[in-house]
Amino acid sequence: MKVAVVGASGYAGQELLRIAGSHPDLEVVLATGDSAAGARVATHAPALAALYPDMVFAPTSELSEHDVDVAFLALPHGQSQNWVPELVARGVRVIDLGADYRLKDPDLYATWYGAQHRSRDLLGAAVYGLVERHRSELVDATLVAVPGCYPTATALALGPFFDAGVLSREGVIVNALSGVSGAGRAASERLHYPRLASNAEAYGLLTHRHTPEMQQELGAELLFTPHLVPISRGMLVSAYARPLDADLTSDGALALLADAYRDEPFVVVIDEPPTMKDPVGSNLCFVSARVDPRTGWLLAMSSIDNLVKGAAGQAVQALNVATRREETTGLARAGVTP
Repeated sequence: MKVAVVGASGYAGQELLRIAGSHPDLEVVLATGDSAAGARVATHAPALAALYPDMVFAPTSELSEHDVDVAFLALPHGQSQNWVPELVARGVRVIDLGADYRLKDPDLYATWYGAQHRSRDLLGAAVYGLVERHRSELVDATLVAVPGCYPTATALALGPFFDAGVLSREGVIVNALSGVSGAGRAASERLHYPRLASNAEAYGLLTHRHTPEMQQELGAELLFTPHLVPISRGMLVSAYARPLDADLTSDGALALLADAYRDEPFVVVIDEPPTMKDPVGSNLCFVSARVDPRTGWLLAMSSIDNLVKGAAGQAVQALNVATRREETTGLARAGVTP
């Protein structure tokens, strides 16, 4: 398949280039990046030099001139809407890593993203690309909305419990730690090394834009607090909810997760708490759970690489399913260790 990676100069776009370069069925024929247009991919991202020794970033406007089968859009929120209607009309399969087609209620975009949605007619056509929860819907999908990194980790941790009807859908609390790459490649004072190093901070208090996405996927009311920590990549979620079943135990919670993910190639259920390090470099998600007999709360935990399972890897996984390929094609099932 001929592939365009739009926004390829950013971290998620670079990760798409890395994964696509090892995928037997994907040929990247266009990599766009307006801030890096004219620069060689190998110069901008030396780690990709062996895969793309001569490729040059093109301006995004060149997307209209290329005949491609698939367009991966790794653009800031609001920008995918400039391209998706045209691409869909041309018969190009679109895998959108941005936020523009994730929410089904168009009014939520005005509330959480500060602008009216400009292609509401396509919201209903977009399939949410969390494969473990929407696999059957993704088969033959032509417009895929790849979930955000926080919603991915949160939904994989909590989803089986809500599906089983054992949790209250009110008062859910989600705390998450994310590596700096989740903030994007652009420099800022908050990401300046002297401020970031040996530091940690909460951000997006009460207003983080992934909140409605989590609520939509889980059908629950939740309070979400993300934290930035000084590592390059990785994500760790700790989520708290009230069980409806007073007899639910830690062993029962782990058994429920193990049953839900028994046949999933990228979800690993473990007894011990997951760490941020274990999934780095892979498309894996590690999940675990505990029930506290003293307070009665369920604690569900998960960890992912925010750039792989939280972005580019999940996008390729969704494409594999949409095109009826083996789901694991081109994707790592082992993290980098140590």
